[in-house]
Amino acid sequence: MGLPRYRVHTIILNDPDRLLSVHIMHTALVSSWASSMALYELVVFYPSDPVLDPMWRQEKPSLDLPKIFGIHLFLSRVACFGFGTFYVTRLYGPGIWVSDPYGLTGKVQPGHWAYERAYSILVFARPDVYTKDYVWEILKPNYPHLGPTRYQWDQGYFQQEIYRRVSAGLAENQSLSEVWSKILEKIVFYDYIGNNSAKGGLFRIGSMDNGDGIAVGWLGHPIFRDKYRRKLFVHRMPTFFETFPVVLVDGDEIKLLK
Repeated sequence: MGLPRYRVHTIILNDPDRLLSVHIMHTALVSSWASSMALYELVVFYPSDPVLDPMWRQEKPSLDLPKIFGIHLFLSRVACFGFGTFYVTRLYGPGIWVSDPYGLTGKVQPGHWAYERAYSILVFARPDVYTKDYVWEILKPNYPHLGPTRYQWDQGYFQQEIYRRVSAGLAENQSLSEVWSKILEKIVFYDYIGNNSAKGGLFRIGSMDNGDGIAVGWLGHPIFRDKYRRKLFVHRMPTFFETFPVVLVDGDEIKLLK
């Protein structure tokens, strides 16, 4: 299967909290720059003062700095809105990625016009709504490109779907091996521990394909049993920790540390 590209910068891309904070900080920088420009104009531009009013602007129609600033903002919004509209509607661009809730199937195609219009306006027209767009990514994340989020991991989002499919297959009198052979490799990989956003830590350096048990294929589903032949399940490593012991849980929720 190989290493997906979203594992390269997983700490930011795969964590909506950090992703939101990055874009909020970006919004703060843009706002700070705009406010500093306004403050600069208040200090420098004073028409009744011959010292603070430059001689080349006295009694002459001119484009002062606030007007130039506003014109550039307006033109940039028009250009970005046009780019977003053409990009999302596939008039001149690839469109948007549309897939099922579990990211198993998907392709690039034009979406519904209501979403396209909102997406092109919010994302490309105003820099201060980047955070709103990534709130949308939290609600409907792009698994194939960005990978599972920390919320899906902690809640066992893909694990529950896997167990649901296994239970449905066993209810149809299929063998356990037959059931697992029909489980798609992609959804199993989404539930792989390497997709935990805490894997590797915040300050990890070096390539992600240098050890660490990178998955290259699916060999089968392991079944753990205790001495009483009861099935044991591996407790999920929460994203709060960078290191976590292997915890096996039986059907009675009795945890056994390993």
